Amino acid sequence: MDTGGVTHATTYRRRLGMIALGAARVGVIAYLSILLLMSFLETRLVFPAPSPESGDWSPAGGDYEEAWIDVPAIPGAKAARVYGWFFDKPDAEHVVLYCHGNGNDLSDLPELARLLRDRLNAAVLVWDYRGYGKSEGTPNEAGVIADGLAAQRWLAERTGRTPADIVVIGRSIGGGVATAIAAEQGAALLVLQSTFTSLPDAAATHYPWLPVHWVMQNRFNSLERIQRYKGPVLVSHGTKDEVVPFEQGQWLYDAAPGRKRFVEIPEGLHRHAQPLAYYDDILAMLAEGHN
Repeated sequence: MDTGGVTHATTYRRRLGMIALGAARVGVIAYLSILLLMSFLETRLVFPAPSPESGDWSPAGGDYEEAWIDVPAIPGAKAARVYGWFFDKPDAEHVVLYCHGNGNDLSDLPELARLLRDRLNAAVLVWDYRGYGKSEGTPNEAGVIADGLAAQRWLAERTGRTPADIVVIGRSIGGGVATAIAAEQGAALLVLQSTFTSLPDAAATHYPWLPVHWVMQNRFNSLERIQRYKGPVLVSHGTKDEVVPFEQGQWLYDAAPGRKRFVEIPEGLHRHAQPLAYYDDILAMLAEGHN
């Protein structure tokens, strides 16, 4: 009996199996390498601080004072010193703490601070997370939240208020910081702009093939934290947000247990400015709290 054909076919199948196994190993190694690289680069990806040299650190106007804020060490974060600008307003009705997005720093914010001051009749503190601008240290979730808590306490002392008297505004990742601040120290109003339910939730929309919920260290679980804050909440989100899906803003709003309002911004993208009418919504929420 001629077994040459059978032997040849068997050998061919074995070779195909070895090639497939080798390709699978290469794929697994490549996937794990990408996973390790992204884990290693997470801090840079989550906190892409602009170069301080690119900013204007002496803005015209002379209508602000410099603020250096000492941040005590906490579990997961070293002590730090962060930098901000305080825009005071005589006889201000409100006090605002603003937490910026991860791609900005303080040098981007003077005009916004003045807008908040004038539209809301408020004294305003804008500030930088550790590792941004002139602020010292290296950012991580625990650290920037500690920075925000210290900034709220500094602002309360500077204006003769309590932390819970302060309007806390957060944009994008700043919304994660702002929610953590409000959950721990309270707020007169928590204002969230274009922010996420959690950072892994937002990352999963861009990297669905990576187990980001498993590997990410910086989580900013706002969906959980907002349920611990019983005060008023204003959430705004653009319907065309290409960074944080519109639905995540809606889910945050749904999870808030207290008095709340949702502002839908038609065709709004992630980096679009808030429409001027939006500031009337903030004032309306604050007025309702005094009735």
